[in-house]
Amino acid sequence: MAEEPGAALALFLERSHTAAPLQLPQLVDEAARRLGMVSATVYLADVQEDRLVPLPGPGVEDNAPALAVEGTVAGWAYRTMSLRLSHHQPLAVWLPLVDGIARIGVLQIVADQITSAILDGATQLAAVTALTVVSKSGFSDLLSRATRRRSMTTAAEMVWAFLPPRTLGTDKVTSTAVLEPAYDVGGDAFDHGLDDGRLHLTVVDAMGHDLAAGLASAVALACCRATRRAGGTLTDITARIDEDLHHWRPGGLLTGVFAYLDLDTGHLSWINAGHPPPLLIRAHHVVAGALEAHGELPLGLGPGYQPSRTVHQAQLQPGDRVLIHTDGVTEARSSTGRQFGENQLVDFVTRALAAGEPAPEAMRRLIHAILDYHHGQLQDDATIVMAEWHPPAQSSHDDQPQR
Repeated sequence: MAEEPGAALALFLERSHTAAPLQLPQLVDEAARRLGMVSATVYLADVQEDRLVPLPGPGVEDNAPALAVEGTVAGWAYRTMSLRLSHHQPLAVWLPLVDGIARIGVLQIVADQITSAILDGATQLAAVTALTVVSKSGFSDLLSRATRRRSMTTAAEMVWAFLPPRTLGTDKVTSTAVLEPAYDVGGDAFDHGLDDGRLHLTVVDAMGHDLAAGLASAVALACCRATRRAGGTLTDITARIDEDLHHWRPGGLLTGVFAYLDLDTGHLSWINAGHPPPLLIRAHHVVAGALEAHGELPLGLGPGYQPSRTVHQAQLQPGDRVLIHTDGVTEARSSTGRQFGENQLVDFVTRALAAGEPAPEAMRRLIHAILDYHHGQLQDDATIVMAEWHPPAQSSHDDQPQR
């Protein structure tokens, strides 16, 4: 006899507070049974988002197979962020596990019959499961091990420890990022965050591909966060990075783009320190030269070389997307030596967005296309951040001057 959803989920949440990560699969399964289901299994996306791996725990076999993101019903639910049914016996429902708007995996529900009550209960269970998994992930090696195919280098471990969630957003903006090679990243890093009506965006690329480069990018992110949390401006951010890198790693250079997007007006401000210029995508086309600006020196030389930084300005239109990437994206080469190139980057992104793919899925497929182009062996880090401004119709500023 199924319990009331409220009671079953309340008991799940009460127990989850003190449950160890290893106990989560059992808690989720027990809650599913109280809701009238046969079973429930949690699958998490691996680091590179090409497999869905079962969350280990009591009753979950150590050799339980991972599921491919491509070509499976589970992967379909993950890619589209929507509920999917499997009509094979036993009957199963696959639901995306979403933290805010960020995908973390899928939940498989097995039931004797699929009713509206079962679907409602499964949807609620997926929501609380996602929140519980995320709450445990910050201090659990178990969850990290489950989502990795191999060990990371020290530099990669340090960089990933500094990175924010790959996707975040509100009703006004979505920002999503990808980074490869996931297990061996050295000098690239990204940051994005929401604060007081604006989105902060950062992409950095430190010289080299070793522990020192990873340290430089980690220092840059730390400077960035410390400065903006103290109320600093974009020029304050770059000045602090420049000073700290010059002091602690003489000779170590770092390029980067640092930006603020006003979520009410769509006003974009940014500094480009020796980095490839951002791209503006409007109505599935790149606006040529829209965000290009006079080049400035990289960071790390010290204030004497670049005493001041130029803050560039642009006005976005609702639906515009800003894409920031490192040179490892466009300079990835095929076996014949041909570069991936900006034209191919732009073509892939615009086609995916025109097809209606969610931004996180478009970025996931793009980074895998770059890996495939290079046969899985990138010679340089490749990082992409894409932010879309999509204000509700009543708050869009159509009378703003366009650039």
